[in-house]
Amino acid sequence: MIGIIGAMDIEIEALNALMEAPEAETVSGIVFTRGLLGGRSVVTAVCGVGKVFAAVCAQTMILRYGAEAVVNTGVAGSLMGELSIGDIAVADFTVQHDMDTTPIGDPPGLISGINLVKIPTDSALTQKLAAAVRRLGMGCLVGGIASGDQFLSRRAQKAAVAEAFGAVACEMEGAAVGQVCYVNGVPYAVIRSISDSFDGKGEMDYAEFRLLAAKNSSAVVVELLKSL
Repeated sequence: MIGIIGAMDIEIEALNALMEAPEAETVSGIVFTRGLLGGRSVVTAVCGVGKVFAAVCAQTMILRYGAEAVVNTGVAGSLMGELSIGDIAVADFTVQHDMDTTPIGDPPGLISGINLVKIPTDSALTQKLAAAVRRLGMGCLVGGIASGDQFLSRRAQKAAVAEAFGAVACEMEGAAVGQVCYVNGVPYAVIRSISDSFDGKGEMDYAEFRLLAAKNSSAVVVELLKSL
C-alpha cells in the first residue's frame, strides 16, 4: 500500500480519476480514497495546509490504511536560482525551519524526540522519483526541502532558510510527513512543483500554474508507481 498525500484538490482528483475500484471515507475531516493505480494498491488524500494537518494525514495513512511508503506532493517556493517556475524539486531530506529551541542550546531546526534536524527521505524512492521526473522531460533538482507554518515570500526570508539549512525549496507540509514516517519506520519521499522563483521574476498566473503543477505532479506519481 502506497500513501499519496497531495496539497491541492486538483492533483489528487487527477489521480483518483485514474484509480480502479476507488473507495472513499472521511477520517478526522480528511477524505481518504483507496484503490488501484498503476497496478499498485494506493490510498490518496488532500491533507490541508500546514504541518499539523499533514501529520494527521500521514499518521492515519500508516495506522488505518497500512501504508508501507508515503509520497507527499505539492507546490513550493524556490530557494535558489537553479529552480524555476514549473521545475520539480525532489527532497533528499526535509527540515522544519520554524522549529526553534536554540535558547536551551539546541541547533536551529532540531526536532525533540528524534534528535534530528534533517530527516532523510528514502534513498530508493527519491532516486526513482527523480528518474521519473527526468523521463517525463521536466526540470529536476534533488536537495533539501524546508517546511514551516509560514508562507515565505520575501527574498530575505528565503535566503535565511537556504543558508541555515542548505535547502533548495520551501513549503508547509513535507517535513511533518517526514517526522511521522520516521517515528513509524515508514519510507517517505517528497516532490514539489516550483510555484515562484527565488528572485521573484517570471511570475505565472496562479490558475495557469495550478493546472500545470497538478498535471506534472500526478504524471510523476503515476510514472513512479510503474517503477515500483
